[in-house]
Amino acid sequence: MDSTTKLRQITTLLRKAYGPRQRERHWDNPLDSLIQTILSQNTTADNCERAYASLRQRFKTWEEVGQASLRDLIAAIRPGGLANVKAVRIKAFLEEVWGQQGHFDLSFLRDLSDEEVQAYLGRFKGISSKTRSCVLLFGLGRAAFPVDTHIFRLCRRLGLLNGQATPEKAQALLEPMVRSRECLALHLHLVEHGRQVCTAHHPSCGRCVLASLCSSARPGEKTRGS
Repeated sequence: MDSTTKLRQITTLLRKAYGPRQRERHWDNPLDSLIQTILSQNTTADNCERAYASLRQRFKTWEEVGQASLRDLIAAIRPGGLANVKAVRIKAFLEEVWGQQGHFDLSFLRDLSDEEVQAYLGRFKGISSKTRSCVLLFGLGRAAFPVDTHIFRLCRRLGLLNGQATPEKAQALLEPMVRSRECLALHLHLVEHGRQVCTAHHPSCGRCVLASLCSSARPGEKTRGS
């Protein structure tokens, strides 16, 4: 079975298991989505939401965040974990944006092509290909497929990566395989499946709906989905 066909079967099985998905919020300013993506790194979805809510409660505008001391910013995002590291990244990014355009409104990105958005965000230090794709997918509602650690782990176990050794290379391989209308749901389904079933340690192969398609499922546990 070729990888594209396999990925479409995976998409169908996950949709049946977890139900439909759609964007939970509309971002007026794509910067909101970008900052939340930074806050989501190496933490849970709940902790990320708490950190973002705390940040926006303490600072009403991005101008206030840009003017805040690093100490105050760290305190605001502490619920998300790794606050010291993330605060530095956020401050550095906001300083670069302000220096280049004198404001924090990234709404103009809606008028650019995907390639132009990627090129613009790629000018800033520390903005990875995954973060750029998250802005396209969540901030702009485009057909993009960010590959985080969960998705990279699952797709490697499922035999979809053809030896690609990094999430960035995996993303370049996988994105053309995913139908545009399925990018959001498949991304969210794979992340959820990685958190609940196909965990980094001690994956629950016996209750995995993808076990029949997975070359890494433990012997004797390919029971469901077969």
